Amino acid sequence: MDGGLLLAQHLPGQPHLLVRYAADPCDSGAAARHEKGGGRMTYIENIFICMVSPLLVAALCMGRRQLRFFLFCIAGMGVCLLSAYINTFLAAVCQADALAATAEIAPVVEEMMKLLPLVFYLLVFEPEGDKIKAAAITVALAFATFENVCYLIQNGADRFSFIFFRGFGTGAMHVLCGLIVGGGLAYTWRRTWLKIAGACGLLGAAITLHAIYNLLIAYGGAAQYIAYALPVLLVAAGRLSAFRLSQRK
Repeated sequence: MDGGLLLAQHLPGQPHLLVRYAADPCDSGAAARHEKGGGRMTYIENIFICMVSPLLVAALCMGRRQLRFFLFCIAGMGVCLLSAYINTFLAAVCQADALAATAEIAPVVEEMMKLLPLVFYLLVFEPEGDKIKAAAITVALAFATFENVCYLIQNGADRFSFIFFRGFGTGAMHVLCGLIVGGGLAYTWRRTWLKIAGACGLLGAAITLHAIYNLLIAYGGAAQYIAYALPVLLVAAGRLSAFRLSQRK
């Protein structure tokens, strides 16, 4: 039996974005869902295969210098897929409602899963600081891309203005969390006494930001669009600050 369909049986009557509760309250609009066995499901495993296949081909063709980028893209999409199943499983076990799953379960699971490829990379290859930051951003970017594609397939792409804001907002939020974790690890990982404490602190900061974003989205109305704009503005402000510092040097 399909894994997503199996998990969906534990959450009857709920919208299944990424095989979990959807964070956005607007997912009840036009949907492009596949029906099987009487239940409406989005088969994210098939989406994953379709998105990863060209990346694998490109990785084989581009050579070793670009291999790391494609592998982290695949890793980001892979942990997004796994996060969907873990979110749904925990929501079913804890009997969480949509708000609890969105604000309490999803941020913790997703940020921890995004950290796993980075920890493996750090422990095995011991990269330099710039490579750590680039890896974190790539994983976050691939995670957000896969999530957005699944959202569009399940809920339709007919509302351009809403999709436009959501695409930029969700992408910027995941990238911002990646910047927090990757930039922090580039500093803390070179100091033995800071490795564990620093990684936990950075993970906590990313989870908090993610949870605030999801709470604003779940509230709806003007708060929803504030949530979409906030990470974009923070990324832009951070980039501007970095540019000014580089000019002073």
